[in-house]
Amino acid sequence: MKVLSVVGNRPQFIKAAAVSGLVRREHDELLVHTGQHFDDELSAVFFRELGLPAPDYELGIARGSNTSQTARMLSALESVLASARPEVVLVYGDTNSTLAGALAAAQSSAPVARLTGRCRKNSTASSPTMSARYCCARPRLPCTT
Repeated sequence: MKVLSVVGNRPQFIKAAAVSGLVRREHDELLVHTGQHFDDELSAVFFRELGLPAPDYELGIARGSNTSQTARMLSALESVLASARPEVVLVYGDTNSTLAGALAAAQSSAPVARLTGRCRKNSTASSPTMSARYCCARPRLPCTT
C-alpha cells in the first residue's frame, strides 16, 4: 500500500520516528514535511537524532497566521497528492499540518488515518484539535486516538 505521511512539527516528528519504520516494513511510505516547524532545533535535529527518513517532499511552508499557513499547505498538498496518488494519507496529532493533510486527502478522495496521543485540554471549536476531529470524523480507515 502506498502511504503518504504528513508531518510538520516537533510532536509529529517524534510520533513519525516511532511509526515510520514499521510502516516501511510493510508499505511504500512517502514522507511530506510541510515546514510548519522549520529551524534546526524544532525540525532537523529530530530527523538526525531519531533516525526519521529524509522527507520525500519538503513544502517549506512556515510563518504566517494559522489560516494563511493552513491554506498554503492545502494548496501545496493538492499537487503532491495528485502526483503521488497514495492509497492512504497518514496524519499525526492536531496541528495546521494535520488539518491541511486531512482536508487535502479528503478532497482527493484518499482515505485518512490519524494517529494522535490525546486531545488537548480545553479545546475550543476553532482549535486544530476540533478541526482535525472534524476532518477525520468519517474516516474510511480507523483512526487511532
